[in-house]
Amino acid sequence: MGEQKRREAAMSDYERAIQDLTRKPTDDGHLIEAGWVGLRQMWLPADAPEHQVADLRKAFMAGAQHTWGSIMNMLDPGDDPTTADLSRMDKIQKELDAFGAEIARDHYPTKGSA
Repeated sequence: MGEQKRREAAMSDYERAIQDLTRKPTDDGHLIEAGWVGLRQMWLPADAPEHQVADLRKAFMAGAQHTWGSIMNMLDPGDDPTTADLSRMDKIQKELDAFGAEIARDHYPTKGSA
């Protein structure tokens, strides 16, 4: 069994649902736009001024463009990922995970007390 199949077999129902929500927009060529729609629903009030919506969308898309362009420029030549490629991608993952933890800490309530 390949690594991808092992990962998929070990997925929870939640992880599988997230994967499905990601694959369809990706296959349709709208992954970044779908991410924007999710962000807008989570962070902006329904009555937000149109200029605020437009500015936040531009910032979101600029971040996506920067990340994609940077990844395409940093990869070593060739068809197969190099150790350096994997290390760079791991560092991007850690940076984004730290941001996700920051958002969770600052915006999502915790249960209980320490």
